[in-house]
Amino acid sequence: MIRPALNCALITLALTLGLGCNSAPAPAPAPKPAQPTTPPRPTVAPPTFKVFHQTADTLTLVTKEAATDEEIEAILWQLRDAAHSHTFDKLHINQKFVDAGKPPIWFHIYRGAKCASEKYTDGKLPCGGSYHSAGDYTFDSSHNWDKGVLRHTDDSETQLWNPDAPYTAAP
Repeated sequence: MIRPALNCALITLALTLGLGCNSAPAPAPAPKPAQPTTPPRPTVAPPTFKVFHQTADTLTLVTKEAATDEEIEAILWQLRDAAHSHTFDKLHINQKFVDAGKPPIWFHIYRGAKCASEKYTDGKLPCGGSYHSAGDYTFDSSHNWDKGVLRHTDDSETQLWNPDAPYTAAP
């Protein structure tokens, strides 16, 4: 009676050790994809804009007063594409000016013309003492480097892309 019980226990132990026991650790979970550090390119069309003021290395652009953040972003991406494809003339910005300028070239985008003169005004500033652009684009052709920034009313900024990453203009 003891012998069959012992045999049964040994068989159970052998099966448990041989088939069911696995001392290897569980595989690590798959890494999560990296979250983008910059927002995606907007899907809205950029609103029209015009050159408000120009210096040797800076263009101040004005668009509609009610432009949304996404529309300002679209203008910044439009400028980026023009810079990398040498098509500023299509935007009514003189390509020869951009090419001849000493890098970098700065573009400041304003919602409406009210505050657009703040960088060029002597005396009382039109909108107070802080900077009021809606977005800024900086392009340095000598290093193939550019930066796009959406500016918020609370003076915070959102960088729209990694300025050090290679870029090819959208078709």
